Amino acid sequence: MTRHLLFLPGASGAASFWHPLGALLPQAWRKTYLSWPGLGDEPHVPGLDSLETMATHAARHLSPRSALVAQSMGGIVAMRLALQYPERVSHLVLAASSGGIPLEGFDAADWRAEYRRDYPRAAEWITRIRPDHAAALPRVAAPVLLLWGDADPISPVAVGRRLLSLLPNARLQVFAGGDHGFARGRADEIAPLVRQFIGETIAAPAKAGPRLQE
Repeated sequence: MTRHLLFLPGASGAASFWHPLGALLPQAWRKTYLSWPGLGDEPHVPGLDSLETMATHAARHLSPRSALVAQSMGGIVAMRLALQYPERVSHLVLAASSGGIPLEGFDAADWRAEYRRDYPRAAEWITRIRPDHAAALPRVAAPVLLLWGDADPISPVAVGRRLLSLLPNARLQVFAGGDHGFARGRADEIAPLVRQFIGETIAAPAKAGPRLQE
């Protein structure tokens, strides 16, 4: 079976974030790189103005069986897709992403002021989102590879450990010295893990369950 990988960036919005990793994965695997309109320096698109509409946008790019590779905010979207379309998501790779669990109590640095300085034209909604997928995570059918850096102030390793405890089929790999964006600069270290993980036998598609409630 040909693997389909759907790459989802973080709030920087740029599809190019995942290009270094994608280039190191098998050429036979089909790869789709999404950007997030209106985030970072990406052009705005009318109607794509919330986490929910971004998830709908990403869902249009799912194949019958897709592996999702996501960083930071992209991992929140990926988790929503895994919960809403379990029969279409074969694997999840989340790098430095909360997956939508609340970060209160994790001593996570507030990224919003710096983000606004770096991306003054970014959509306002991105710094207001407050998703909470914690109660739904035990329903995630897909296997999950959690990639974390131990020098990430925005998403500390404790967040990854919390996800590991909530997800029924997850594994956690911690990278020494990795910051919030380490998945791009250290693609050569990540690629073998992703290749092995996604290359594993794909389980039978999960039955579609109840949609995630807003």
